Amino acid sequence: MEKKPPLKLILCAPRGFCAGVVRAIDAVERAIARYGAPVYVRHEIVHNRYVVESLKAKGAIFVEELSEIPDTRSPVIFSAHGVPKSVPAEAEQRNFFAIDATCPLVTKVHREAEIHHRRGRRILLIGHAGHPEVVGTMGQLPAGAVQLVQSAEEARALPAGEGEDLAYVTQTTLSLGDTAEIVAVLKERFPKIAAPHKQDICYATTNRQEAVKAVSAKVDAVVVVGSPNSSNSQRLREVAERAGCIARLVEGRKDIDWSLYEGAAAIAVTAGASAPEVLVNEVIEAFGERYDLTIETLSTGSENVFFPLPRELRDETAA
Repeated sequence: MEKKPPLKLILCAPRGFCAGVVRAIDAVERAIARYGAPVYVRHEIVHNRYVVESLKAKGAIFVEELSEIPDTRSPVIFSAHGVPKSVPAEAEQRNFFAIDATCPLVTKVHREAEIHHRRGRRILLIGHAGHPEVVGTMGQLPAGAVQLVQSAEEARALPAGEGEDLAYVTQTTLSLGDTAEIVAVLKERFPKIAAPHKQDICYATTNRQEAVKAVSAKVDAVVVVGSPNSSNSQRLREVAERAGCIARLVEGRKDIDWSLYEGAAAIAVTAGASAPEVLVNEVIEAFGERYDLTIETLSTGSENVFFPLPRELRDETAA
């Protein structure tokens, strides 16, 4: 039997599910257990194909718009990314039993935007066009109240607006580096711009990016487990690439391009906040079939954040 080449595999910690994702998945599973199938979910509850397919098998039906749902008394759940105000309004008009699984950290950004609007400020949202979280945040306020800024170049191109009261908020799953660059431009051009009291990029996004930064100098490549439509997973890949590493986003073992790792001495594995640990283990097993692994963990911190379920799904004793 041919001897397997040695490889050091460094597991990043923290990685994988964050508290908002756990809450959202638990909400769907609890709704199915309590009310029976089907349970309707508007948009992917979190951006991970494995999670979505697993919930489908248990009785969840995923739709993009409420118009796809027949008249029903089954629960209708809004995804962790948040929704425009028009969505709960439509659900109420159709008498749906709606359950909002929006991550509390996204809701925090919604509230910040509403407060700025009430104070007469024009709001700049740092984020990516078309992402459901951005659509949801912009949809909290009347059309035109929020302007999207996607890059430092767009920030530099904003009209001066002398004397205009400005504020900014951000999508929660962005790259810290990209956001810092945009914020620096905004503060240079608009010194009085109102900033969030506490940064909007969520703790999990921050922690996972910091772990990737710390490991990148120690490895030849970084494997990020996550789905292509997961913003925070894509940002992890970008952070590793910026640090000079080969980095690839994989949904599971089938996506691994083995040619990238020929001759590698050390590889790091991390996972986006919506990627389950079962997929990380699948990737580790795949490397173990080809290499004589030495596995280490690089931890840059611990997480103990917990978000309670939406009120409609809590046990009476916990309500």
